[in-house]
Amino acid sequence: QNASRISGRLPFPAAPSRTHSTRLMEGKPYTFTTSVPYETEADAEAVRATLAVDNELQPDKVVKKLKVEGKTLVAEFFATEPRLLRAAVAAFLDLLNLSTRTIEEFGHVPAQAA
Repeated sequence: QNASRISGRLPFPAAPSRTHSTRLMEGKPYTFTTSVPYETEADAEAVRATLAVDNELQPDKVVKKLKVEGKTLVAEFFATEPRLLRAAVAAFLDLLNLSTRTIEEFGHVPAQAA
């Protein structure tokens, strides 16, 4: 069910413009994208909002984009080096796993809370 692919929609503040996003990704040939389906759009949005607050340690070298498409969280990473991409994706996947397990353990997020 999970397809390897990632992108992003940031809740606060508004998402950067397309031109700004394109500029951020220039010179970053290494990419990783993943899609993670959830049972509800509110769950997907809650996980996205939780993971969006952590900025990359080297934002000039690694860019993370997150967005929700329906009930699916989509994440994209762009990096200047493979090792930086691996480290960023590994940290993201650890937090994604924790967030998903929390929803599974304690129940779905109410629609108005997302």
